Amino acid sequence: MELRQLRYFVRVVELGSMGRAARDLGVVTSALSQQISRLESELSTRLLQRTSTGVVPTAAGMALCQEAELVLRHAANAVQAAQAARLAGHVSIGMAPTTASVLGVPLLRAMQSRYPDVRLHLVESLSGNLSQMLGRRQLDLAVLFHAGSHQGWTLLPMLTEQLFVVAHPARYPLPDTGDLSLNDIVDLPLVLPTGSHGLRVIVNAAFFHHGHEPNVVAEVDGLSMLMDIVHAGLAATIQPGAAVVRASDKQLLRIPLLHDRMVRRNLVASLSDDQLSPAGLAARVVLIDVMRSLVAEGLWPGATLMR
Repeated sequence: MELRQLRYFVRVVELGSMGRAARDLGVVTSALSQQISRLESELSTRLLQRTSTGVVPTAAGMALCQEAELVLRHAANAVQAAQAARLAGHVSIGMAPTTASVLGVPLLRAMQSRYPDVRLHLVESLSGNLSQMLGRRQLDLAVLFHAGSHQGWTLLPMLTEQLFVVAHPARYPLPDTGDLSLNDIVDLPLVLPTGSHGLRVIVNAAFFHHGHEPNVVAEVDGLSMLMDIVHAGLAATIQPGAAVVRASDKQLLRIPLLHDRMVRRNLVASLSDDQLSPAGLAARVVLIDVMRSLVAEGLWPGATLMR
């Protein structure tokens, strides 16, 4: 027995006519009659008596109609209660500028689709700043590159990112096929973030391990200005693939660096589960799902999911 059958039956009884009930319900009369017949077959009793002017309920039909009306009211109340109690709240999520460029819009779209009553506060900042904000409870979640020794956080390693040399092809005609080694870029003028930036730490460590220093001609901590300098041909840079996903960056060379230290880990860090609100727990699930989908669909350049 289905709620639809009960709704159909009650309407037929109310209107006293199969034809009028069918028009009111927006179905064809034959389909309505078939549903009533199935209901009678399931209950093994006649529910409606056909007359020259329409239909009237039998004694069994009248008893069913009274109970069906109650069931339908309970079902409507259940729907209203579920809608009133659907997940709501406010969640703060932090991510670095490079991460935000590939993850921000898909995350917001997915949250609006799954949890329209949860309001997101997206914070774009350096990974170190995000770590401090999470420690001060100013964020619920963050995508970090290094979590340190913070206790009480939930840390979920998600993916690694290959680093690339990014340059203006007319200014720095590097080979656009294959990989580059550190030997190939020892003298390449670079614009990089300052030493406090996680990416700079990775680059410095790789060059140090190789016995060289990067040829840094400018230091910029903002991704937008840094990429403007690369577009102008004033220097090249080393960035993850997420830094060049915007349409304006398609014209730039993006060549992977062949070095086992030229990778960046991405961790989803959050307050502990008992400190996260239900909205925060739900947002973390969506964040992880979106990150996995972007990598699986090839929309996060140079990213590989971690086991």
